[in-house]
Amino acid sequence: MNVLVAGSAGKMGQEVVKLVKNTPEFALVGGVDPSGRQVADETVFPDLASALLRVSPNVVVDFTTPQAVQANMEICCQARIPMVVGTTGLSPADLAKWQERGRKTGWRAIIAPNFALGAVLMMKFARDAAQFIRNVEIIEYHHDQKKDAPSGTALRTAEQLQDILGRPIPIHSIRLPGLVAHQEVIFGLAGQTLTVRHDSISRESFMPGVKLAIEHVSRVEGVVIGLEQFLFSPTPLQPSHI
Repeated sequence: MNVLVAGSAGKMGQEVVKLVKNTPEFALVGGVDPSGRQVADETVFPDLASALLRVSPNVVVDFTTPQAVQANMEICCQARIPMVVGTTGLSPADLAKWQERGRKTGWRAIIAPNFALGAVLMMKFARDAAQFIRNVEIIEYHHDQKKDAPSGTALRTAEQLQDILGRPIPIHSIRLPGLVAHQEVIFGLAGQTLTVRHDSISRESFMPGVKLAIEHVSRVEGVVIGLEQFLFSPTPLQPSHI
């Protein structure tokens, strides 16, 4: 698969470039970053539109900014190029809009608030616990350069719990140097608490999920949210595949 990485000079973009370069079945056709900075001697374009005039990717992987991602999605939707989107900051209304666009146009995309397998499992276990314990709050911790708060993972977790509990879920956001990406879902009962926690110690934790999404994006129907469709399907993937 020919892969174009939007946001290739960012912290996540650099990891995606390395992933693509180190995966035999992927080919890196370029990066997109206004800085022009190279990560692995790839051709870097200043914007997505100019990149698509020069290269023909099978998929665009986007780790840009909340301000840039929807313009990139519009370009790819019109060009019928599938996307894997890891950029957070999209609101529930934004996600619903793009899902409707996918239904109407047949455009394919996978939008995931978190690509770490452990984070997806954390959300699943939190949903399981919410069947029995109604009192819950979320604390999410990220590095101080993260541009959005609450995080996409926290918002996705809260949305799933709200569907079960029927009420808004409080979210507390912490931004400090030294952190990467961490989340606690804390449940409380009389005399006891239950904490479901996930920690990403480094950004390489997200790469197996990114690889999985790239491999599956040509098979999805429309725009799908999260990796749950692949991890918890009737024939769930085995660890060797992720």
